[in-house]
Amino acid sequence: MKLKLFSIVLMMLPVAALAQSDDFGTILSVEADHKVNKKLSVGIEAEMRTRDDVKTTDRWSAGVNASYKLTSWLKASAGYIFLYDNNEKLSYYDEDDVEVTKGILDVGTLKRSAEYWGSRHRFQFSLTGSYKIGKLDFSLRERAQYTYKPERTIDSRTIYFDEDEEEYIAEGFSDGTSHTYKSKNKFVLRSRLQVEYKTKGFPITPYASVELFNGMDLQKVRYTIGYDYKINKQHSMGLYYRYQHVNSDDDNEVNRHYVGLSYQLKF
Repeated sequence: MKLKLFSIVLMMLPVAALAQSDDFGTILSVEADHKVNKKLSVGIEAEMRTRDDVKTTDRWSAGVNASYKLTSWLKASAGYIFLYDNNEKLSYYDEDDVEVTKGILDVGTLKRSAEYWGSRHRFQFSLTGSYKIGKLDFSLRERAQYTYKPERTIDSRTIYFDEDEEEYIAEGFSDGTSHTYKSKNKFVLRSRLQVEYKTKGFPITPYASVELFNGMDLQKVRYTIGYDYKINKQHSMGLYYRYQHVNSDDDNEVNRHYVGLSYQLKF
């Protein structure tokens, strides 16, 4: 009964939050981990995300990782992830554009858009420290993350203003020319503080976390609440709600609510 109530609360949180203008998406993930010895573990993972109120597939990803237990309370890990993204690039009219100075359009009117699939390569290294107080397990993970996005050329973009007719076309039309988005490098430091409530012999582990993404400044914050359900020694599943607050307009990211479902295999 407690599990059912907690699941209902998790599912209702994003529904209540949708009264705001934020987006909503889902995350589905699978992981497999193999314990080589008492200190070393290796694993693989795959994930799929949606956006635009679950109407659009946002990205697919697959990765490999390894972790090593340095001490009883400190663990180091490293990994690589290949990401295949559904990119949405948007640009808007500003005060210097002729259409704005003529009074035809307002600042902030949608100017051009492009949607295309592209790849990214991500490398990360983490240190995770943990400390237990009674049934509460606290952990702090510091992760250095580097992402490389190769150059990508698309056939055309969508424009929304007909210069000949001086008319704004809401549905847009193609500009008929190719456009190249240059390669990008991005480095961020991710700091995650998490607390878990563990009861010996009980298969459910509730948890909550907050994670900060820092570049030159604070770029975004993720708040997560959920639980993991241990089916047996090898199999477990998880359900969680996440809110992502974005401080930077990099990559056209927006504030978003997620409901996530995960599956973990240990062998």
